[in-house]
Amino acid sequence: MISSPRRRALIADDDAFFRIALGALLTSQLGFTEVLDAGSLDDALELLGNHPDIGLALFDLSMPGIKEAGNLSAVRECSGHVTLVVVSGSTARHDILSALGAGVHGYIPKALGPADLVKALQLVLGGQIYVPACLAEAPVQPVSSADAHPEDDHDALSSLTKRQYEVLRAIVDGKQNKTIARELDLGEGTVKMHVAALLRSLRVSNRAAAAAFGARLLK
Repeated sequence: MISSPRRRALIADDDAFFRIALGALLTSQLGFTEVLDAGSLDDALELLGNHPDIGLALFDLSMPGIKEAGNLSAVRECSGHVTLVVVSGSTARHDILSALGAGVHGYIPKALGPADLVKALQLVLGGQIYVPACLAEAPVQPVSSADAHPEDDHDALSSLTKRQYEVLRAIVDGKQNKTIARELDLGEGTVKMHVAALLRSLRVSNRAAAAAFGARLLK
């Protein structure tokens, strides 16, 4: 049984067939009455902002807009009531640890069969953290010199999603969330999530730093 009264779920994955299959499991095996789906981070954040009753959100890591597992921290910061789970084809130790470090409630490999995937989700929905057994078997990857240093500014800028780029331009212009929401036809909660994701992508701690970053590079 699902302990949360929230019966609406979100699947964020760019594989439409996987979304359909996973959605069927959520409704037939786990009691969700509605499953929303998104194929990119921007679309997922907008659905989360527009549907505060979403109780479970499942994210793939190879989806457009997610540069690394740590980007999911923005979802946790702005949607703390949502049970957040990664369902990914990656079993890399770094991805698993980064996702868990970002505060997700579970990391489920796509290689699991339907029955085991349902059992993993049942554990998470019951209040436990699901960690895949493959974590104990995954080799520790050495940190390369490229990984040890942050990206340069132009690389960080080019990695932004379309919405993040639009929000950054608005922040550079000194606009607040209410104005940004009106101009982009978004809810203020959705804008808040895009701002949080933007700060993570740029690796800055606040709006002022994001504005300084954008003012330096945007033309």
